[in-house]
Amino acid sequence: MIEAMRFVKGHGTENDFVILPDPDGVLDLTAEAVRRLCDRRAGIGADGVLRVVRTKATGSDADAEWFMDYRNADGSIAEMCGNGVRVFARYLVDAGLAPPGEWDLATRAGLRRVTLGPSGDVSVEMGRPELLGPAEASLAGAAFAGERVSVGNPHLACRVTGPVAALDLSRAPGFDPAVFPDGVNVEFFRGVGERHVEMRVFERGSGETRSCGTGTVAVAAAAAGGTGGGEWTVDVPGGRVTVVLDGATSHLRGPAVLVAEGETRPGWI
Repeated sequence: MIEAMRFVKGHGTENDFVILPDPDGVLDLTAEAVRRLCDRRAGIGADGVLRVVRTKATGSDADAEWFMDYRNADGSIAEMCGNGVRVFARYLVDAGLAPPGEWDLATRAGLRRVTLGPSGDVSVEMGRPELLGPAEASLAGAAFAGERVSVGNPHLACRVTGPVAALDLSRAPGFDPAVFPDGVNVEFFRGVGERHVEMRVFERGSGETRSCGTGTVAVAAAAAGGTGGGEWTVDVPGGRVTVVLDGATSHLRGPAVLVAEGETRPGWI
C-alpha cells in the first residue's frame, strides 16, 4: 500500500501526464500503480507518468541534475517522450527546482537539452533521428508502407493520401514483431502544405494519444526523406508543434501546460 502521493497534472498538445515529485528516488512506483494513476475512469487519467527524481538518486553519473523516469499508461518503461520532456521541464521551472534558460535533462535515451522561459513554449533538442529503412503497418485489413525511424525510441511513420481523421485507430495497428521486438509507435501522416503535415499516432503502451513528441520528429524526418529537413509544422489532434531538422540534430518546440495539482488518498494505491 502506498501512502498519499503529491502529483501535478500537465499536458503537451493534449498528450497528458501525471507528474510525481520524488527527488530522492524513494517511491516504489510499480506497474500497477502507474496503471491505476493513468486510468481515465478510476484514476487521475493520463497517457503516462513522469517521475521527477534527482539523477544522483538513480545511481547514474549523467551530467544533469534531474532524471525523467517515464512510464507508459500500461505501466511499461519507455526510453523517451518528447512531449513529456517539455512538460517535465515546465514543472521544474514552475516548482522552482530549475531556472528558466537552457540546461540538460537525463532520460533513458540520453541527455536532452531544453530551452524555456518562465512561461510559454518549451523547446527540446531531440537528437538526430535515424532513418532505418522501410517496414509495413496494417490497419483495418489495409497495408500501409512506412519508414522505420529511431528517435531514441522506435517509430514507424506511414504516409497516407487521405485525411488522417478518417483512419480507425480504435485498435492497435499490426506490425512485424521480428522487425520491432520491443513494440513500436505507429504514425500515419499526410502532407497538407509546404513542410506542413498532419498526423495521428498509436503509441505502444498507451494507445492512440492526442500527440506524441518523438512521433512528430519521426514524421518530419520521414517526410523530409533524409534531405536535411528544415523547419516543419506538424498538426496533431491536440494542437500544433514545430520540428526543426538540420541534418545533425532535431528540435521540438511547442506548449507545455500544467493544469492541476493535488494528493492521492492514503491507501488508494
